[in-house]
Amino acid sequence: MAAWISHAPQTPCMTDTLPPLRPIGHLETPWAALADCPRNGRQPQPPPLCRAVVDLAFQPALQGLEGISHLILLYWMHRAEAAPLVLAPRFDGAPRGVFATRAPVRPNPIGLSVVAFDRFEAPGVLRLRYLDCVNGTPLLDIKPYLPTTDAEPEARMGWLAPHATRRQAPA
Repeated sequence: MAAWISHAPQTPCMTDTLPPLRPIGHLETPWAALADCPRNGRQPQPPPLCRAVVDLAFQPALQGLEGISHLILLYWMHRAEAAPLVLAPRFDGAPRGVFATRAPVRPNPIGLSVVAFDRFEAPGVLRLRYLDCVNGTPLLDIKPYLPTTDAEPEARMGWLAPHATRRQAPA
C-alpha cells in the first residue's frame, strides 16, 4: 500500500443536497483482498475473466450493448481506506496529491475502468476483462466506451509516464 503523508480535512459537506448513490449490481473479480488487486487492469497477463452482475431491476438498461466492444464502468471502492490528500505511490515513492494519482483512496472512492466486453454470459451478467477491483465491488454505472469521444491520442501522463503499463502484443 502507499505510504500516507497527510489526510483529507474533516470539512462540512453539502451531502444532504446530493442524491444517494444506488448500486446497480456488483463486480466479480479473482481478487479477494485489496492487496491482491493489480495496480491497473491491464497488468495481469493474460487478463482474467471478470463479471458485472446487474440487478434485475436494472437489466432492461442493458438493451443495445451487443456489438459494443468496450465499456466504462464506474464503481464504489467500498474497501478503500481513509483518503489522504498527499500520498507516496508504492511504485514511485515521491509525494503526490491524490488527484494526481489513480490510487483507490480518494475523498469519494469512485473507481473507473475501461473494460473489454466479451459477451453476455447470462441475463444481467456481462463477461469482462481488465478490471482491477476487489471481488464484490458495488457497480454504480455502465457506459459505452466511444473511441471517437473518449480517446485522446495527444494526452500526456506527466510524472506517471515512466510507470505506464505497456500493452503487450496479442499472443
